[in-house]
Amino acid sequence: MNASPSLPMRPAADSDAQDLFGLFALCFAEYPGCFVDPHDDLRDLREPGSSFAGRGGAFWVLEDERGRICACAAVDFPEEGAGELHRLYVRPDQRRKGLGVALVRLVEDYAKARGAHRMLFWSDTRFTDAHRLYERLGYVRAEGSREIGDISNTSEIRFDKTF
Repeated sequence: MNASPSLPMRPAADSDAQDLFGLFALCFAEYPGCFVDPHDDLRDLREPGSSFAGRGGAFWVLEDERGRICACAAVDFPEEGAGELHRLYVRPDQRRKGLGVALVRLVEDYAKARGAHRMLFWSDTRFTDAHRLYERLGYVRAEGSREIGDISNTSEIRFDKTF
């Protein structure tokens, strides 16, 4: 499946770990105090191909014209009838091309096909551009927040959508 005719989408493989860490580092660098820590905070990225599959979910990557990962998204199912979006990142030079929208739609379709009637996810409070995208796609910010206790001192807010 392709998000864009020129950018192939495929399931993530465990061998994609280094490229995904690079993608995250580029995205996090836009936010002061936001760091990539593969040891404690991003354990699922050490084996991205199997980490979400092992929880009944999936992880996809998009590659640019040179074969480098430029976007990704994942999904799992924390409770019956609910899919949870994870790891939606688009490299800064690839934004505003519809890739984020295509990945969210892929995740939603995958979840619906597996019986989900709603989606949820948590997002760093600093990722305000992404929050506008989620709201355009019908997600609603839920009450409250949570502190992660990670190297970046992340505080997250929750978004929900019912199908």
